[in-house]
Amino acid sequence: MAAPLLSAALRGARGGRAFGTAVALCKRAAPLGPMPNEDIDVSNLEALEKYRSFTRYFKLAEKESRKPRWWRTYRQHTSPQPEPKTDISLPHVKLLQAKEIKARKKILRANRQNAEMERAARLRTVLIPLNEVRAEWEKTSGPFHKQRVAEHCGIFRDLFKGATFTPWVTLRVEYSQEDEYLVPVYYGNMVTPSEASSPPAVSYEADKGSLWTLLLTNPDGHLRDTDSEYLHWLVTNIPGSDIKSGEEICHYLPPFPAMGTGYHRFIFLLFKQDCPIDFSEDARPMPCHSLKMRTFSTFDFYRKHEDAMTPAGLAFFQCQWDSSVTGVFHRLLNMREPVFEFVRPPVYHPPQLKFPRHQPLRYLDRYRDTEEPTYGIY
Repeated sequence: MAAPLLSAALRGARGGRAFGTAVALCKRAAPLGPMPNEDIDVSNLEALEKYRSFTRYFKLAEKESRKPRWWRTYRQHTSPQPEPKTDISLPHVKLLQAKEIKARKKILRANRQNAEMERAARLRTVLIPLNEVRAEWEKTSGPFHKQRVAEHCGIFRDLFKGATFTPWVTLRVEYSQEDEYLVPVYYGNMVTPSEASSPPAVSYEADKGSLWTLLLTNPDGHLRDTDSEYLHWLVTNIPGSDIKSGEEICHYLPPFPAMGTGYHRFIFLLFKQDCPIDFSEDARPMPCHSLKMRTFSTFDFYRKHEDAMTPAGLAFFQCQWDSSVTGVFHRLLNMREPVFEFVRPPVYHPPQLKFPRHQPLRYLDRYRDTEEPTYGIY
């Protein structure tokens, strides 16, 4: 078997196509610090100290693992952690973990002693009270989940320049339809402009004598400045949860996402006031159908009144163009409807070759000066 291979190798060498191997040499850089166990003399292992027991070895290993090592902090130097964000949420009293565990154990003991519940669970006929589960979620982990969703959707980044808050107050927003059907607003669900054509019903839990501010803004729909917003609704100095008794600084304007701009975020913000605030500088005329007057900045609005109010609630929905937006532009805003279309770039062809090889027969059609369409497969 060796003779044919050797003859083939010799023929290849004579023909100028000899066998060869490509070797790539990689030079490793020196480590940034001492490597683990570098100080141990492996040539004389008998001289090393014996642990004699696993407990002693385990204690020393735990002690060594807690020491700072350069390979653990290397990632912190190459990709440092982002700076902590400013928390502007309401102060909240956190329950002790021991009390929470005690309350949960009490509920578990009561459930185990309930023979009817045990029998229903065994027969798979037990009914879970979803309203009670939702109420418990709203009080415990719900605000943190809402905060994570809002941060994922870029709400804090676009409205508060990176500052964040935990929505401790549950904000319930529902759009009523003509057939007595309600369209709720959660945390990023889809609502069409026709469904949101009228002001929604807003409710939340509030103490007697407290004052609130409700705001609806669109950070994605400004037609001229991408960093600005459009104000759709602003009600201030709301006593308790009675929205109708508040001061309507800017009346409700239906959503109008322009055609071709995709989904827009419409964000409801609820602020808790420490005292009555004078919002005369932020008031809009009635009616206000001017987009210039509707231009708004939530960050500037909050900075102006940050000493007297704090963000407490949050809800938002996503919305894209439908046929009702045309009527909003024509009847309410009294302007032509803008339409955005994607302009496709021209098809790229590499420079023409004088002697093309391995090209299709209609290769030259790509470089014709005429605009006559071609019907090739390219």
